[in-house]
Amino acid sequence: MQLLDGKATADSIKKELALAVKLRKEQGKKIPHLAAILVGNDGGSLTYVNAKVKTCDLIGFESTLIRYDDSVPEEILLAKVKSLNEDKSIDGFIVQLPLPKHIDEMKITQAIDPLKDVDGFHPVNIGNMVLDLPGFLPATPAGIVELISRNGIETSGKHCVVLGRSNIVGMPVSIMLARNTTPGNCTVTITHSRTQNLVEICQSADILISAIGRPGFVTKEMVKEGAVVIDVGTTRVEDSTRARGWRLRGDVDFDAVKDKCSFITPVPGGVGPMTIASLMINTLRAMELKGK
Repeated sequence: MQLLDGKATADSIKKELALAVKLRKEQGKKIPHLAAILVGNDGGSLTYVNAKVKTCDLIGFESTLIRYDDSVPEEILLAKVKSLNEDKSIDGFIVQLPLPKHIDEMKITQAIDPLKDVDGFHPVNIGNMVLDLPGFLPATPAGIVELISRNGIETSGKHCVVLGRSNIVGMPVSIMLARNTTPGNCTVTITHSRTQNLVEICQSADILISAIGRPGFVTKEMVKEGAVVIDVGTTRVEDSTRARGWRLRGDVDFDAVKDKCSFITPVPGGVGPMTIASLMINTLRAMELKGK
């Protein structure tokens, strides 16, 4: 078993990005500027946004954090999105999900300028991904594919099983790995809550990607000997041994599964850091595409 260390891989990407920023500074060019909108006080969302801001500081990007309480009217949020679309100093921005129930997430997503949509969620960018046209790839799926690529994992002709069909992870990663690219050329099976014979389908996977948010769902019996297992799950579970009273647990029963795998991601330290690295790559590209 070899650990797919997302933190180490992301650190390599950050060094590459920091060098690119250094060169831009030396040439008197603009430095990438990422903005993030955070609504409410959800602990997980705050942790993710703070990690993104910290990464910007580390690699030399400019960053702006905009916060609202969870009662912010939808029209105020839409107005801020419009303002960021028009702000030439901002190269890309994200609206951290999830949003409060009174706000239509799709309406907010569609209001973002596709050329500043560094999360890769706008329908224009999703369409470009499907057609393999230039655009911004969704950060988590792009991070997964980059992790596969940088660790030399063969995908061509392999059977990839994806647990979960969300628009954020499951659907886009299935499309990316099925495309005629490298990595890619997988035969992909998407599974979900109504899939029959799920265990048998998972047992046939050369690459198993779980993104369902059910801690410990993937057991040893579901994994083929020598499979690559990528765990996207990050659920907080109670843990009285930790000072904060909780820990993150993935979808995969790591201790039971690890000895059957050729590669496996840890939680934390697997897909999460790669998501942030992909966001930074998109932000640099957003600026470069504008010719800045």
